[in-house]
Amino acid sequence: MAQKLWEKNVQVDKDIERFTVGRDREMDVCLAKYDVLGSMAHITMLESVGLLAKEELRPLLEELKKIYRLAENGGFMIEEDVEDVHSQVELMLTRTLGDRGKKIHSGRSRNDQVLVDLKLFTRSQIQELVSIISDLFETLIEQSNRNKDILLPGYTHLQIAMPSSFGLWFGAYAESLADDLQLLQAAYRICNRNPLGSAAGYGSSFPLNRSMTTELLGFDSMNYNVVYAQMGRGKMERTVAFAMAGIAATLSKLAFDACMFNSQNFGFIKLPDAYVTGSSIMPHKKNPDVFELTRAKCNKIQGLPQQIALISNNLPSGYFRDLQIIKEIFIPSFDELKDCLLMVARMMSEIRVNENILDNEKYAPIFSVEEVNRLVDEGLPFRDAYKKVGLEIETGNFTPNKKIRHTHEGSIGNLCNDAIVTLEQQIIGSFNFQKANQAEQKLLNS
Repeated sequence: MAQKLWEKNVQVDKDIERFTVGRDREMDVCLAKYDVLGSMAHITMLESVGLLAKEELRPLLEELKKIYRLAENGGFMIEEDVEDVHSQVELMLTRTLGDRGKKIHSGRSRNDQVLVDLKLFTRSQIQELVSIISDLFETLIEQSNRNKDILLPGYTHLQIAMPSSFGLWFGAYAESLADDLQLLQAAYRICNRNPLGSAAGYGSSFPLNRSMTTELLGFDSMNYNVVYAQMGRGKMERTVAFAMAGIAATLSKLAFDACMFNSQNFGFIKLPDAYVTGSSIMPHKKNPDVFELTRAKCNKIQGLPQQIALISNNLPSGYFRDLQIIKEIFIPSFDELKDCLLMVARMMSEIRVNENILDNEKYAPIFSVEEVNRLVDEGLPFRDAYKKVGLEIETGNFTPNKKIRHTHEGSIGNLCNDAIVTLEQQIIGSFNFQKANQAEQKLLNS
């Protein structure tokens, strides 16, 4: 039986172990390859400051690379009697290399190990999110440009208001994603700082070179103050969760629109038959289940920052086991959000729009503002023009001119999609994922 890293002569009660370990083994499998990367950087640094012999470093690095490949290929497992990923990695090294495997923990704690694991995991997940968001963004821009001249009603208070267009509708969600990326970039900056070397939150008497591990792992900087490094546990997750919640809010609103616009009462869009489901009793039904589930999943993700805050917001400085529970809600949320993004991208790429919506006379009143503006152009005061058109509508004498001309920036006739694309590309470029990717590859190829 493997001994716990902290265990001495007394074994812990089995029920206490079950309760305290919880779902940690399950969550820690997701962190395995990042735990290996952190260990590789740490022992490289230990050798440089004389805490590990040169002849010990190479075998340890080679074994860690094997464990990394195992984790990357889905073969890494945490054994039943092993407490967490850190213990499993050290156990595997010790089985292969004997006492040399026990030396990798010098100058660190499981506290800063899990901190660096979570940060490396999170920055990788953010990079995946950005790539998927970019694909959806491109789909929305393409649909906006393709359907820029097709009008649909705009609404306020769920009442028909003014003419809109599919160019505006698709493009609005594209620009919303660009803003979501801005917030995600800020979260990435907070995530991409190195906590390694803070140990249990109070540093170490060993002469650790924290700048070296920061560079080896491709972080932008370190968390300088070791107490703050530990205080960052929970804060980083909450900050990233806020950015994810912003993305989820955009998807949820889009899903609501799609469900409503697809209904027979609206008939603005048609979803692909392959993406809708039927009813067990009503043969005519074609239900937008993908968008309904997207809406529900994204609404759940919007609650993630609050869940994390409720776990962590009344804790003083220092480490507490409460923080372990955050992993159970934080780690799985990435796959759920990515899944929603991928499904929405597929749906939006194949959606069909109704090109003749405003031919229906029930939408005639939405052209009233256009008529008011025309009268103002002819010299009539706005308030008089407003009253004249209003009376015509009330008496049934309003005849709309459906040829509209909007030219200002961001309007039906001037979508500014090129500017929106430039904004999105600038934001993505400023993440500078290349720095982290190159550092990791250099470490793995060393």
